[in-house]
Amino acid sequence: MATGKSKTKSSGFKCGECGWQTTKWVGRCGECQAWGTIDEIGVTHARTVASGQVSAPATPIGEVNIEFAKAEPTGIDELDRVLGGGLVPGSVVLLAGEPGVGKSTLLLEVASQAGNSGIALYITGEESAAQVRLRAERIGALAPNLYLASETDLGAALSHIEKVNPKLVVLDSVQTFSSTEVDGQAGGVTQVREVAASLIRVAKEKNIVTILVGHVTKDGTIAGPRVLEHLVDVVLQVEGDRHTRLRLVRAAKNRYGAADEVGCFELNDGGITGIADPSGLFVSAQHELVSGTCLTMTVEGTRPLLAEIQSLVAATNVPTPRRATAGLDNARNAMILAVLERRAGLSLSSRDVHVATVGGMRITEPAADLAVALAVTSAARDFALPHSLIAIGEVGLAGEVRRIAGLSRRLSEAARLGVKDAIVPANSGPYPKGINVHEVSTVREAIAVASKFSKEVKD
Repeated sequence: MATGKSKTKSSGFKCGECGWQTTKWVGRCGECQAWGTIDEIGVTHARTVASGQVSAPATPIGEVNIEFAKAEPTGIDELDRVLGGGLVPGSVVLLAGEPGVGKSTLLLEVASQAGNSGIALYITGEESAAQVRLRAERIGALAPNLYLASETDLGAALSHIEKVNPKLVVLDSVQTFSSTEVDGQAGGVTQVREVAASLIRVAKEKNIVTILVGHVTKDGTIAGPRVLEHLVDVVLQVEGDRHTRLRLVRAAKNRYGAADEVGCFELNDGGITGIADPSGLFVSAQHELVSGTCLTMTVEGTRPLLAEIQSLVAATNVPTPRRATAGLDNARNAMILAVLERRAGLSLSSRDVHVATVGGMRITEPAADLAVALAVTSAARDFALPHSLIAIGEVGLAGEVRRIAGLSRRLSEAARLGVKDAIVPANSGPYPKGINVHEVSTVREAIAVASKFSKEVKD
């Protein structure tokens, strides 16, 4: 009788980065193209790890010192709003955005503010130190304790951090650095993971605030391995059309504050400056009433913002009419158009429908559904809604108008801006003073109420 170790039949191989599976082992993942990430499914390697020396003894949670975890203001109010009060010592922040959106300019301002009260280190892998110096001079960011270095090697960057001993480090950008300890070219999955892990380890050990600049792909997502966003403490994204001066900084992840705040900035020749009161930025400056527009109040984090929805409905001869959106969710917009046609009797099957926001604003919350519906109706029936009227509410597939959160705060801000009337979901009170509220239960009722304020448009 033969004896020996039994063999377990392999059920396949799986990529540790993206989860792609294959029946045989390969050196490179066929989905994310990462090298050395393919492991056998169901096979575990027994490991024996001896007890090691602890860095600090375990402490009861009530006795943990929180002095070192308090946020320090950056000196830029709008950025502090997004961060939740400022930068926490030892935290690692990932800032991503499209090329030319103003990432380096914003971080140079942050480094300059930090250089006025301590030592800051700006390491660039995309530009020379002279180029950064010229930009700093142009925007007035020449701080006495702001140090510049131009490197692309991780080891050299770590040496700069050790010699300068800063309280803030900016690495622009993480995709341009590489380590000689691992294989792969700069910007690859393995290199980005190694560079980020090394910098995070140094940041935690020395209590240094570290800001990493990240690239984005053509669809707007952060380039590199997804694990990069899990490793860092804060993920910020800079948005904005390069043809306009408005820039929005959003928090996609924040371990020290809210993850839905937004900061408004203006990019100009003198640098980038925060906009404390952005109300009115997302509304057109045209005073003459035109069809196809409706105002609404959207909330970004804790900040209500007045926004304008514009729509254009035009006849077409093609079998499939065009449905285009800008700044709004395309699927949700298609749903609202279907509700208008089925529940409100609006004929759109033979007409193109274009819906957009003003000022490059991106609205994702369903509270703007009612404004979209009224804007499309206004364009289709060719009547204008006054600028003193706003519409707030979520639209359901049955044609009902649902209640939304934070209505009182939205209406208070609208009243401050001079809005006189508001169309809102029924039973959403109590309401603040200074604004006339019109409750509706269905889209058809909302259109009927809006028609009382409408004015005929003559071309």
